[in-house]
Amino acid sequence: MIPVRRRFLAGIAAVVLALPAAAPVATAEPAADPVTQNPISGSFSDTYADPAVIRGKDGYWYLYATSDPLHEAPSEFGLMHIARSRDFTDWEYLGTVFEEGDRPAWTTNTSFYWAPDIRYVDGQYVMYYTVTDTVAEAGPWNYAIGAATAPTPAGPWTDTGGPVVAPRPTGNGDYFNTIDPALLSASDGKRYLYFGGFHGGLWVTELDETGLRAVGSPTQVTIADRYEGSFVVERDGWYYLTASSANCCAGPVTGYSVYAGRSTSPLGPFVDHEGVSMLDSRVGGTQVLAQNGNRWIGVGHHTIVTDVSGQDHIVYHAIDRDDAWLDAPGGVNERPTLVDRLDWIDGWPVARAGAGPSDTPQPAPVTASSLGIDASAPASNGALRGDWSAGTDSNGDGGAVAVLSGEARTTRNAPRDVRVEADVRAAGTFSVEVARSGRNAITVTVDPAARTLTATATRGGRVERDTAPLPSRWSGEEWTALAVEVRDGRVVARLAESRLGDADAEVAVDLPRGLTGSRPVTLSGTAQVDNLTVVEAHEPVTERVDEPRTGRTVFTENFGGDLRPGWEWLRPSSSVTVGDGVLNWPLASVDVVGAGNTGPLLLRTPPEGEWIAETKLNLDLGSGTIRNYQQAGLIVRVDDDNLLRLGDVAIWGSRQVEFGKELNENGALRWGAHLGGPVASTMWLRIHHTTDPETGEHQYRSASSRDGETWRWGATWTLPADTSPSIGLYAGGGATPATVATFDWFRLYEVR
Repeated sequence: MIPVRRRFLAGIAAVVLALPAAAPVATAEPAADPVTQNPISGSFSDTYADPAVIRGKDGYWYLYATSDPLHEAPSEFGLMHIARSRDFTDWEYLGTVFEEGDRPAWTTNTSFYWAPDIRYVDGQYVMYYTVTDTVAEAGPWNYAIGAATAPTPAGPWTDTGGPVVAPRPTGNGDYFNTIDPALLSASDGKRYLYFGGFHGGLWVTELDETGLRAVGSPTQVTIADRYEGSFVVERDGWYYLTASSANCCAGPVTGYSVYAGRSTSPLGPFVDHEGVSMLDSRVGGTQVLAQNGNRWIGVGHHTIVTDVSGQDHIVYHAIDRDDAWLDAPGGVNERPTLVDRLDWIDGWPVARAGAGPSDTPQPAPVTASSLGIDASAPASNGALRGDWSAGTDSNGDGGAVAVLSGEARTTRNAPRDVRVEADVRAAGTFSVEVARSGRNAITVTVDPAARTLTATATRGGRVERDTAPLPSRWSGEEWTALAVEVRDGRVVARLAESRLGDADAEVAVDLPRGLTGSRPVTLSGTAQVDNLTVVEAHEPVTERVDEPRTGRTVFTENFGGDLRPGWEWLRPSSSVTVGDGVLNWPLASVDVVGAGNTGPLLLRTPPEGEWIAETKLNLDLGSGTIRNYQQAGLIVRVDDDNLLRLGDVAIWGSRQVEFGKELNENGALRWGAHLGGPVASTMWLRIHHTTDPETGEHQYRSASSRDGETWRWGATWTLPADTSPSIGLYAGGGATPATVATFDWFRLYEVR
């Protein structure tokens, strides 16, 4: 067999052709900006949950989904799905990953395959996925993580013959949730697999050099009762763990949402923007994405992708609250795929600057090149001239590629703030050069011999340089994505296997003043090049959307003695007392969710229009111990079967802020919640009310604070326009151990 490296070099030599001298430089004309509309999977499916995305070396963006029926009945369960698009707008469905007849032999014939995670590893595509039942373990739901490999993103897929992470018995006759895998190839040279869910928590394990088997002992990175669906990216010296919380699949009351923590180590601990750990019982997490009152609820289980302009996007599933279920089979949530812009503000990711999921046309991810370059066949139309020729990828799925054997330059000027990206196989040194003017230039170089990535900025006699080593897993004989971004007086370059927040290496240099300019891009060296794009670098969004702010106080209850007029007790309890500036409410084994409806409520009619209700709550639920489901807080009530509830609640070993909704759906009581926090023994809780100007529908958004000054705004629930909900206070959920909720006051504010 001819060694891969020799075949690769021979392939380059065979297709190098002489080209005419470079044509005069021209300025590129702007292209029309495409738009996308959620759900992006709607053209080929009714549901497409737990989405994963990768850009193949053939230039297509591939979109994968969990095992579900693809359409309303009649539709068979597909064993994970595949679709693709050139532009994130027009999608083509390709089929399933597995067929019934080729299920992996180590799994049962009734196993489900959930939550695919797709990566490019050592020259092949690897799909990690959840297996719900294995042959080797007794009993049902012995979750494990499997993997399958393929030469192309469309398959054919070959299972690796056993688990990447085996089932994990709890010792109590069942198994921890070893589900929802997500790979990170980190700049420290190691590959890590994150996995897990509510029953057991999120964990991370190191993988062997193949990326197909776990090694060593896993490390727990979140508390057991909060998160699933992890996805980790490396950015600016931090590892960001993003994950989903709450029930994914409660139909029209699904409150699924996405949170983040960060760490300087892939192993954690991951803390939120206030320094609260995701491992704490009073669990932390900075909100990334939550429902905002439009049609979309249950927004989560996501992938983070970067378009060719450098803009990040979050790809996730959601539920249309007015069409929450597939018609058949019964009980299957309809969860199509959505995409929205992901911004980084003050060092934290947030969807659409905090605006949440979109239901109107939005700018599509940038996937095509400017400067006349055909990204999928970069040497096809003379957009670059020089030592540059057309070739074919004979060792992978790249298709039409360009072969560089010297220097090639774009025939048009690139923007001043530019992003250049390409998949590269570097037989020798490979460089990208921008803003060249005489001896001045910005140059990024991959050096396979020295095994380094270097960024150099030269202006006159001044040279600024940053160099990073390439990890042992990097090979110039395999495709690697190189991105070079010049923006705001800085150049940042990254090499990455999968372009999904992973990093083989990253370098950054602050540029000498006056170095940037609108000039051609030059590629030099010996390499195969594919998916070449040169576009204007994205303009980051740096300010969050405005949050509600309190204005004039329109009502205050200080609990100094008799309640002020307007209050009404529903199912009053003699144990609840008012006086001396507090409302003392001993917790009892009562509730207002479900069919029982035994809990007392203190209610009043709110003002018309927009307002904010707020209370100060003292409730010490301790930490770590199981106190299900002691709680207290604010309530919005139409009747006992149609209500919203915002409280500090004990959920198994965790303590969380829960903003839930109960409704009667065709005779069935449904309950679901958004989970927030963190909590403290003293909490401030808010509900912001407004109405939809077109429909009159009531909209309620949650917020919580541990100091009364710094607020975390959460999800939005709705109630019908033809109702007149009350606002008030509640407490309950359990009498053991004996606990008293103390409310210091209740207020209603106008909104500024």
